[in-house]
This record gives sequence, C-alpha cells and structure tokens, in this order.
Amino acid sequence: MSGATHTAADPRLYDRTAELAAVGRLSARTAAARGGVLFVTGNPGEGRTSLLSRAASDFPGTAYRVAAPHHRGPWSATRALFATLAPTPAAARRALRLARGEGGLARAVATLVTAAEPVLICMDDLHLWDAHSRAALAAAWQETDGRGPGRPGRVGWLVSAARHHRFPEVPGAETVRLGRLTTAGARALLAELCTVAAPAPPVGERLLDEAAGHPGVLAATVRRLTAAQLAGTQPLPQPAVDDTVLAEVYGGLLERLPAASRRLLATVAVAVLAGRTGADCARAETYGVRDGGGGVDGRAPSARASAEPLEGLVADGLLRRRRGGAVGFDDPFLGRAALASARPSWRGETRAPGPATGATPSADLSAAGEAALARGRGHRADRLGPPAAVRALSPVARGRAQLVRGLAALAGGPVMDAHEELLQAAELLRGRAPVEASDARFLAMEAAWAGGDVEGCLAALDGGEDVRGTERDFAEGLSAALTVRLDDARTALTRVVTGDGATDDPRLLLRAGSAALVLGDTATAARVHARALVRARAEHRTALLPRALEQLAYAELRAGRYSRAARTAREGLRTAEATGQHNVAAHQHAVLALVASVEGDGTAVTEHAGRALATAGPHGLVQAATLAEWALARAELGRGLAAQAAARLVPLVRPGPRGGHFALRMLVVPCFVEAAVATGRDAEAREAAEEYAAWAALGVDGPAQAQLARCRALLGEGEAPAYWFGEAVRRHDSCGNDFERARTLLAYGTWLRRRRRPGDARGPLRDALVTFERAAAGGWAEHTRSELRATGGASGGATDPAAPRELTPQQQRIVRLVARGATNQEVADHLSLSPRTVDHHLRGVFARLGIRSRVELPGVVDGWDADREARTVATARPECR
Repeated sequence: MSGATHTAADPRLYDRTAELAAVGRLSARTAAARGGVLFVTGNPGEGRTSLLSRAASDFPGTAYRVAAPHHRGPWSATRALFATLAPTPAAARRALRLARGEGGLARAVATLVTAAEPVLICMDDLHLWDAHSRAALAAAWQETDGRGPGRPGRVGWLVSAARHHRFPEVPGAETVRLGRLTTAGARALLAELCTVAAPAPPVGERLLDEAAGHPGVLAATVRRLTAAQLAGTQPLPQPAVDDTVLAEVYGGLLERLPAASRRLLATVAVAVLAGRTGADCARAETYGVRDGGGGVDGRAPSARASAEPLEGLVADGLLRRRRGGAVGFDDPFLGRAALASARPSWRGETRAPGPATGATPSADLSAAGEAALARGRGHRADRLGPPAAVRALSPVARGRAQLVRGLAALAGGPVMDAHEELLQAAELLRGRAPVEASDARFLAMEAAWAGGDVEGCLAALDGGEDVRGTERDFAEGLSAALTVRLDDARTALTRVVTGDGATDDPRLLLRAGSAALVLGDTATAARVHARALVRARAEHRTALLPRALEQLAYAELRAGRYSRAARTAREGLRTAEATGQHNVAAHQHAVLALVASVEGDGTAVTEHAGRALATAGPHGLVQAATLAEWALARAELGRGLAAQAAARLVPLVRPGPRGGHFALRMLVVPCFVEAAVATGRDAEAREAAEEYAAWAALGVDGPAQAQLARCRALLGEGEAPAYWFGEAVRRHDSCGNDFERARTLLAYGTWLRRRRRPGDARGPLRDALVTFERAAAGGWAEHTRSELRATGGASGGATDPAAPRELTPQQQRIVRLVARGATNQEVADHLSLSPRTVDHHLRGVFARLGIRSRVELPGVVDGWDADREARTVATARPECR
C-alpha cells in the first residue's frame, strides 16, 4: 500500500461485505481449479492491504502475499514474486529465465506452484511494479481459465492498486472499489483502535467527523493522540486531521509522482479552496506551470505544455473533470495532502487569481461556507479549507477561512471550539476587514454565551476597535452587565434598543433584541426579534433564519407568551434541522420542553428535553442544557414530585463551572425554593432566596420582585406568609405573566388549606385553576383541582341541583354535620346512631355524589344552599322581584 498506512497487526474490516463476497467467489473458483483474477482498487489508507491479508488468512489452500519491491528496476517485481513462490533461490532464478523467454510468466509460475492444492497469490500495490513485470503479468492473466500451458487454473490472483491505476483488460476479471466507511463502521473501527480506553464522546465525535469515514486517516489520527487527548482532558490538535496525518497516509503516493504533477495537484487544490469556476480551473496555464514541468511562477506559459500534465492527472484518476470543464478532487484529503507536501516557499508564491468579478478567493470561500450551511452541510464546512492552503493566503483570506470554520462549529459543533476559531478570525481581520472582524467577535461572544463562559464573552467583547456605533454600545453595555456595572450597562444598552428603528439589518436587530433581554424588557425584545425575523425572511437569509427564530422563541418564552414561543420554536426547529444547525435545534428543543412543562405534557417534556440534552452535552451547550433540566424539574413539580424536582434543580442554582448557565441561574431559583421548602430543604432554600433577593434588587427582570415575595412567603413563619403572598399577587398584577401569578395563587391556597382555613383557600385556588385552564396547563390545573377538592370546594363543573333529592333525609343530615367539621363519633352521638352506621351512610353519599372524601362535602353543601336560594328568588312574587 502506498505510504506507511498499515501496521503489523492490521485492523479488522468494517463495511466490506461486498468486497469480501467478491474475494469469496475468487476463492471458490480457485478451489475448483478454475482460477481467476480479482482487482481491488482504492485510495491510500482505505484498506487494500487489509483486504488482501484477510483473503490470505481465509483461503483454504496455500496463499502467498507479495508486496511491491523497494527497487523498481526492470523485472524487479517479478524477482520479488518468484522469491516468494520458489522454495530455493535457484528455483527462483530458473523461473525468471523462463518468464523472460518464450514460456512467459504463466509457465514460470506453474513450475513453482507444484502442489496439488489450489494457490491464491495476493499482490499488493500493482501501480508500484515495474513496467516489464506488469506486462508479463497481464499476459499471464489471459490464461487464468485453465486452458493455457501448465494449466494455471489452479492459481487465483488477488491484485490491488491505487485508485488512479488502470488495470489491464482481462476477460472475466472482476474489479471491486473500496470506499469510505459508514458512520457505524467508522465508529466500530474507532472502538477497536482505542483498545485501552474508549475516547470521550466529544472527542470521538470530532475524530469521526474530521476523518469522514476514511479508515486510514482515522487510524493515523488516533495513533498520534495521547491518552489524555483521547480522554478529553487535554485539547486535540487544531485540526485533528492535520498535515502530519495526511503526509503519513498519502505521502507514499505523492512521493512517486513527478514534481510537476505534485505542483499541479497543489495548485488545483488552491483553486478548489478558493471556489474557482470550471473555465479557470481547466486553464492550467493560469496556475503558472512552466513549460517543461518546471517550477511555478506568475507567468503564463504555453497552453500546450501545461495542459499535458493536467490531462495526465485526469487520465490517471487523481483529478476528475466535472461539468463545465472544471477539474477537482474525488478525494478531498488528496488535495489537502498535495498542498501539505508542497515546499513552503512555493506555497507562499502560489495564489489562485480571483474571479472575473474582482472578488477575492477568500470571499468565495466565505460564500461557500454560507452555502454549505444553507444546504444542511454545516458540519462539513470546516473542511472547505485545509490549513496548509489557508496559511498560504493573505491574513484577510485566512481570517475569512477561520470565520467559515467558526460558523460551522457554532452551528453544529462544540461551541468553545467555535469561540476560539472566531476569536482568531477577528484578530486576522482586525484593521483589514472591519465589518467581518466585528461579526467574528460578536459570534465568538454568542458561542461563549451558549457555553456559559463569562470570561469567554468578555474576551470576545474586549479589544474590538473595529466596532463602531450601536455595535460598540452593545459591546460596552454587555461587558458592563457581565461585570455587574448596571448603570453603565443600562445607559449603553438603552441606546442600542432605542436605535433599532434606524436599521433594517437583521444582524443588528438581533443584537438590539438581545440588549432588551439583558435590560429585562421582554416585550420589547420579542418585538425587535420579530422584526429581525421579518427582515431575514425578506432578504432570504437562509443561514440566519434559524438564529432569528431561536432568539424570538426565547424572548416570547421569557415574556410568558407560551403558545407563541411554541409556534416559533417549532418553525425554528424545522429550519435549523434543514440547514444542519444542530446547536440551534437543541435550543429550540429546550424551549419546547419548557412550554410543555407549562402545559403539563410530561411525554413532550421528556422527549424535547432529552433531545436537547443529547446535543448539549457533547457540544458544551450549557444554556440549552439548563433550560432542558429546568423544564424537567418544572414538570415534576407540577405533578407533585417536589423531592425529585429539588434534586434536579440543586446543580442549576449553584454558581461555578459545574452549575447552571450564568444568565439563567437566578431565573431558576423560585422553582428551586418552592421544591426545596416542600421537601424540608429549608436551609438551601433560604440561601438561594437571599442571593435571589440581591439579584432582584438590580431590576433586570420584571417578574423578579413578585417571585421574590412568593419565595419569602414560602419561607415565612406564623402569619407572615399571608402578607407576602398578598404582596406577590399585587406585584404580579403589575408585571404580567399570568402563569407565574397562577402559581403564586396555587401556593397561597395550599398554604391556607394547611393552616385549616379551607374557606379562605378556595378563592385563590379557583382563580389559579381558571388561569391554568385558560393556558392549557393541564398538569398544573389537575394539581390545583386536587388542592381545591381538599378544601371541600368544587373542583370544576356545576353542582347538580337534584343531588340532595337522591339522598335520604338521614344522609342529608349526616352530610350537613360532617360539612361543619363533625367527626363520625360526634355525628353518631348527635343522631343517636352508631359510628359504623354513620360510616356506612357516608360511603353511600360518596357513591351517589361522585366524590372521593369528606373534605369535599362543604363545597357540596354550599352548592345546595346556593341553588335553594336561587330557586327561592325565582319563585318570589313579581312585585318583589
């Protein structure tokens, strides 16, 4: 095999079912003395040698493996073949003389293979054999049907060569072409390569993505990594598949090419990197190949001299001519390896000229990255530019290439990798392309924000001298907010929000909406983000559309508009999945999980939260993970599982790198306090509430004061909670969010019921029930109905006016006594009955009225009395009405 791509112990074969079936057919024909030839072709590292090794080990008879000799003089390969087959050196020399004479190579092989059993000869790297030996072999293979001299049908030939090699025409010969592995096959190979310990999930996913199913590249990449890098405790190289890996896999192939061919491959790779069009790529003289295959310069030599090596590379299969006359690589790793193998001085001189429009290659590269995202191949966009080629370009070109890779990682990869890529892009573009440098910094900030890294956000916002106007206000205001300088933050961010009407740029509108969210103005944030969405649609900004929908859905969620948030998030999820922006999709799943937790749809909460966490974990999406865990906890709290909810929320309210997202931690505290108090974790609840009180005093969240009052009510003693619940309801009335107001009323009613004040509890509970039903919050409504029933109040539906007539007079008397709070013994004493008789009557009452316990009887009696009063008024004399 070309290059040092295999080890002494070849890995197992994966995804080679068809190829192994072809080997099996050859073995069967050879065992039946019919012989045959099977050609195997593939790119370096795709497993040709491994397939030959497997065939030799599985063959039932005698099998020989023959590698290409290091010396490539005339007949050198034939000598190597005979040295393998012959029992003695003298026999090998006699066979070589016969092969050179009239007997030919077929008769010479027959003299060496004398055993009665069939023989399989596995020959590797035919493209490296000398021309004399290849011609002799081609003649011998014409006789593999067993009719020739020496009856060579006992011999089967399994021959491999590089993809660019052209096999001779052999009647009946079969050819199989190796290709890339499927994801499952590559994952299995990775598991075999990492025998000591499996790689960390994010590391494994990145290796699989960068290797793109190439087994040799994957194996070479794994071999160069340390145990700490595989475990994820030390960073991987950037990129993991770098020039060293490609040189190991493709070096053997490239070293055997003429210098002019290598240079031309590298030049075409630069052109492909820059997004060149067919006409430009087809004119090789444009790339500066000297007449006679010399070095590369900027002059245009004769077309005749330069076209020949280009056509030769196309004919050999190293390049492929595409529609419109353009040439490119079937194997993108080959182009990257060709660039890596070129001399640094030559790489520095080689630049593909820009298109006729005057655009730079790097501009085309950025456009290609955006197009890749729009086509749903964002996770492949980082392969558009190999590092060697990017380093050969100008700082602006390199910066734009970094920007493309950062965008790809931000859309569907680890966000802190995106943060580093984008910061590097901003440095390269600083002072040279100010608009793009500014974009790179803000995108780096978004990546750090998604990853919950405050220091990363500040690093991205700092030092952006290219930023001007409202963008500078946004950077300064957000930096001030992150460092808790709120007066400065309000001044700068207010200018951003009030200036949103002066722009129609959806990127700037999204920043204005984010500024409104930081200021706690959720209604304005939703309005501005909606406007950004309209502009993104009008301008057909396909790659930007999922981000606009993501931010609008979150703003609607914060504003308590849950049905709107769900509708926006569902649309955002569809667009994110269509464009390959998996990180955005994870955030939309988290939003949908939170909406489902309001609605009480436990199945939807579990599904959406699970899908959000599946992406959030390996990609470091702390914000999406916090939202998803919050949704799960809120759903548990709505079902009355307070202990489970408290345990889930504890990590989210703790500060530090192992806690929740810095911008969401305080928003989660009211839920945690409610769950913690219900399960006796008062000390933790008080500590969280104290921190929440300091945060609420900053005025950055509208509903915070109302929810703080609720927390104080839950933690209060004696009659203090009554005051704080009333204060909480009053503050809710002035800040909106009916769902949170209903939760406060539910907590208030529950507290009153437990204080043995069922009559006072029914009012708040009924108000809460109406709100939950209006919001389609099924789980919360059912919880409220349960509390209402416990007070003895009707939990829904009208009281049946005929109910009293269905009871006997004795049962009606028992019901009224029990409704006043009498025990069974007290009722028995009052009516001169036994307690067992009273209990028997009560069971009959429960069955007739459709209730479950005695605590519901006060509500039943109230309904009877109200109905009787209404009938009395209806039958009054007309003059009295």
